Amino acid sequence: MTDAQHIRPLTALRFFAAFWVVLFHYWPALATTATPLFVAKGYLGVELFFILSGFILCHVYRSEVEAGRFTYGSFLWARLARVYPLHLATLIGMGVLAAGATAAGFAVDPNILSWESLPANLLLVQAWGLAPQAGWNHPSWSISAEWFAYLTFPLFAWAALALKTRPRVAVALAALFMAVLYAGFEAWAGHPLTLATIRWGALRIVPCFALGCALHSLWRERAGPGRKGALAGAAISGAVALIAAATALSDTVIVLATGGLIFYLARMAQAGSAVLSARPLIYLGEISYSIYMVCVPWKIVFVNGATSLLKLEGDQLPWPLWCVFLVGVVPLAAISYHLIEKPARTHMKLWAEVWKGRAPTVAGA
Repeated sequence: MTDAQHIRPLTALRFFAAFWVVLFHYWPALATTATPLFVAKGYLGVELFFILSGFILCHVYRSEVEAGRFTYGSFLWARLARVYPLHLATLIGMGVLAAGATAAGFAVDPNILSWESLPANLLLVQAWGLAPQAGWNHPSWSISAEWFAYLTFPLFAWAALALKTRPRVAVALAALFMAVLYAGFEAWAGHPLTLATIRWGALRIVPCFALGCALHSLWRERAGPGRKGALAGAAISGAVALIAAATALSDTVIVLATGGLIFYLARMAQAGSAVLSARPLIYLGEISYSIYMVCVPWKIVFVNGATSLLKLEGDQLPWPLWCVFLVGVVPLAAISYHLIEKPARTHMKLWAEVWKGRAPTVAGA
């Protein structure tokens, strides 16, 4: 993404989405009996990622689609460079951890080394109902869902273009589609679509990605309020999302409110606001994918190591140690970002330029 395309508050927002998911995964390791409702809704951080993905990809690529300059193969390679190296590294890491623990005599969940699920994980189709077990690095199911959205992105872009002169209609249709799909899926499956992973993860991204594309159309085509109006919109949307999550309102309300937050944060950046644009927040947003992908491996290593060394019962940590555990995922993610994610992405992009016969350059994502 070039500097002109970079909407900084949305980059920062990625960190908060990732940390919400981390809290959801890590809270059971805390020695407490109470789980705040906001934490219990942390799985919806994935929905926030999905909406952001639709918004940002339309922001970066919709003009190319509209002008007939969109190259599907180059797009997919760039997306693969973005997600696959770290996915592969964490998959291998989980295999090494499980094999080492087994060799040391520790009990290991057999699903982690699910060899039947390995091909689907390697091909990034484990969230398409093609993996028999939620094995290896389980959070990668959402990367499989993202891959599904990447493969079908031209359809989303063309739908957004078809309604580009009526962006409010596009947003209303996307919101209605989400509400109907959520209600229908829960009635049919017996559980919310927002809790689906390997069986229906590919479907789970569709309404969120569509909403993100529609919100981008509205952001792009309509003149927005000034800084104060955008700030008020972001504050109201964020407050609705927080209150709805903290009071266990329906997931539909929470997800739609987070969509509003994304829209108004983008409006704030458009109006020249520097809110959520501080360099540390941008950096945390840049490593958010690493935070998300290393959170479960780090949990396995830290919690099992701490409970074994300190003879703790129930795999639960006291508050001070749990805080170390929680904060520790950030430097670990920074290491994986700089050693794996960023250099691998750069090298894959350089390979693409070499294959095209151009002199390699280091370009933004």
